[in-house]
Amino acid sequence: MREAVRIIEMGPRDGLQNEKTPVSVADRIAFIEALIGAGLNAVEVGSFVSPKAIPQMVGSAEVLRGVSHHTDCDLPVLVPNEKGYEASQAAGAKLIAVFAAASESFSRANINCSIAESIDRFKPILARARADGVRVRGYVSTVLGCPYEGEIRPQAVVDIARVLWDLGCYEISLGDTIGVGTPAKARQLLRAVSSEVPMPKLAMHFHDTYGQALANLYAGMEEGCRVIDSAAGGLGGCPYAPGATGNVATEDVVYMLEGMGISTGVDMTKLLAAINVVSGLIGRPPVSRVATALNAKARAGK
Repeated sequence: MREAVRIIEMGPRDGLQNEKTPVSVADRIAFIEALIGAGLNAVEVGSFVSPKAIPQMVGSAEVLRGVSHHTDCDLPVLVPNEKGYEASQAAGAKLIAVFAAASESFSRANINCSIAESIDRFKPILARARADGVRVRGYVSTVLGCPYEGEIRPQAVVDIARVLWDLGCYEISLGDTIGVGTPAKARQLLRAVSSEVPMPKLAMHFHDTYGQALANLYAGMEEGCRVIDSAAGGLGGCPYAPGATGNVATEDVVYMLEGMGISTGVDMTKLLAAINVVSGLIGRPPVSRVATALNAKARAGK
């Protein structure tokens, strides 16, 4: 259990795109700089999507250019279609992400197409990325439950993950988009998917709606998964899943891992400072237990 764990920071993209209050390009750049300064070396910086669909991600090209001097960090951007791919390349993206759902209903609600149609959309992206030497990460959403269909069969997730893997994604992130999973189900899912995609190439992307994310991550780690997606401050949610909260908070993950003797390289003081700044920008305090406790401790010490 003590092998290195890789943390992928989702806050500036998956987190902020679901916040009601938009954050400016300059402030998003400063947030990413602060996260990198805290020791995080993989930060998802933006999304090349329609500004009408997700206005919070307007200016992602400028954000990427603003942080691209960090050549020792992974700086992925989300790309939904070929137009988005072309825009990402104009901005200098070296690492992109594509996404599909394990639920037909969620796919139609989220991106207005079937699962099969979504795969057809990103096939040419993966082909172009391969030719251009661009790395591609794959996301599968609703892996442990769907707001429309309820429980999702593990085989449905296996099938999508295998397609992404076969098309050339170097890593597949499994997303419990609405945060309904429990440890036994997370363990079962990882066992099933790792029969088709090697465990070292899988990542856990668990939301914390029902307070199960850390327990699910621990169960996944017991199965051998060593990559965790998280969002500083527990930012985010899902517009198509009422009540869904953000990703598991990075500070909660760091606290757990460090307490287990697993070094993360993350400076908690600097991470908390970054979280408090962005929380002020969006007008609400961080939702995580660790940020709440540390902020209360700091106030008491004044």
